[in-house]
Amino acid sequence: MQWPNFVLIMTDTQGANIIGAYGHPELGTPNIDGLAKTGVRFERAYTTCPLCTPARAGLFSGIYPHTAGAWTNNLPLGDNIKTMGQRFRDRGYRTAYIGKWHLDGHDYFGTGLCPGGWDPEYWYDGKRYLAELSEPDITLWRSGLNSLEQLQAHDVQPEFTWAHRISDLAVDFLARRSDEPFVLVVSYDEPHHPFTCPPDYAARFADYAYPVGPAAADPLTDKPAHQQEWARSDGVHLVKGALRHPLYFGCNSFVDSEIGRVIDAAHTCAGEQTYIIFTSDHGDMMGAHGLTGKGPVMYEEITHIPLIIEQPGCLGAGTTNSTLVSHIDLLPTMLELAGLEVPPILEGQSMVPLLHGMEDPKRSVAIEFQRYEIEHDSWGGFQPVRCIVSDRHKLVLNLLHTDELYDLERDPAETRNLIEHPDYAEIRDAIHDQLLGWMYEKRDPFRGPCWERRPWRDSRRLQWRGEFRPRPADGYAPKVRDYDTGLPSIGVKAEYGGRGHR
Repeated sequence: MQWPNFVLIMTDTQGANIIGAYGHPELGTPNIDGLAKTGVRFERAYTTCPLCTPARAGLFSGIYPHTAGAWTNNLPLGDNIKTMGQRFRDRGYRTAYIGKWHLDGHDYFGTGLCPGGWDPEYWYDGKRYLAELSEPDITLWRSGLNSLEQLQAHDVQPEFTWAHRISDLAVDFLARRSDEPFVLVVSYDEPHHPFTCPPDYAARFADYAYPVGPAAADPLTDKPAHQQEWARSDGVHLVKGALRHPLYFGCNSFVDSEIGRVIDAAHTCAGEQTYIIFTSDHGDMMGAHGLTGKGPVMYEEITHIPLIIEQPGCLGAGTTNSTLVSHIDLLPTMLELAGLEVPPILEGQSMVPLLHGMEDPKRSVAIEFQRYEIEHDSWGGFQPVRCIVSDRHKLVLNLLHTDELYDLERDPAETRNLIEHPDYAEIRDAIHDQLLGWMYEKRDPFRGPCWERRPWRDSRRLQWRGEFRPRPADGYAPKVRDYDTGLPSIGVKAEYGGRGHR
């Protein structure tokens, strides 16, 4: 078997709702749309957490953020967590990561130091980009380009931007590649603030108004208190239910043009056995439900992300798959495609059968949130949230507030909270049981009976198991030993009131 290559392209704050191929062709993403025509487009792909660092933790470790260690912005991955780069490098691949990392626990820009598993020659995080700029240019980038007029006044060129320099390095890597198999990650900061792009991109959207839809009028009366507080503090201004934001939409189109450069280079230089994968870490609320940015909510605007995979020979070109999938599924999928062992510690499901045309309506996805950032208290500080999205319904547990249940078929805008509706009690309780089972199975460190005792559920029916759950084998560390016996653990063990080994 010839080992395949992988080019993984990632953006920041680019939900599926601002990609042409996902229903908004006027937003100017022709290169991503072109990839959808030659690849398989997943219609229902979700992040593991609608926040930069945790989302990346799930994607690049294959382990949910709560156990990978990086469960809020600017917390690092645990020292014993192996990344995509390490897993492929240790099996004979050349691995390079170019662009935003946000997993070293430092600040937004990073340390400039290449972590294990990636090629130092091509490491190019925000710190390295800053090192190429003068102090006035740094100030200009971060706080001096806040309007179309300012972009025009400073005549911002592509070469000034982090995105363009990331693309330059990616194109160079592909042009200079040898015969050894490779994994190349190209990670853009755009269209995340500060929306740096040449002015002509923003000018295209000077008069454009994005239709937010029914969610623009959500009064939040039956929603959690922290959402109501967030909406009051945000002060979002929509005009007739539409959002005007030429810088955001311009930057969205600009990063597409940079992605096009990398896709073209991959098609020219990467070889026939190459998978090209495109995704984003999360979306933006964009005024829906009175909210902007990202935070402790599970609405489609920030959790539903684009995912497109072009296969060698363009197998399945132009097809779509409506199966629920997650970032957590990418690493096991890539390992299987490469014919490599998928260690038990990886928590996702392979998407290989889906790439071959299978649909699986029984799959669901789990999403989590803890807090916005370790340094500051945006959107209420510690706001633990857990969510399960099933084929038709979405259950959201807000540990400190009102819970939510949505019927995505009847109410795709998620404006009607059905958590107390008697007609939905049976399906609500079934999904609740599924969510609790996921928290136990995945060793969620925040698990406990508090997630079971909800106002709408019979509190007499407590299932808290009190079990010992050893860390699954990761292919690197020695086997976990049982505390009581000192012998290798044989699996889940009841500590009290439980069910014994299984």
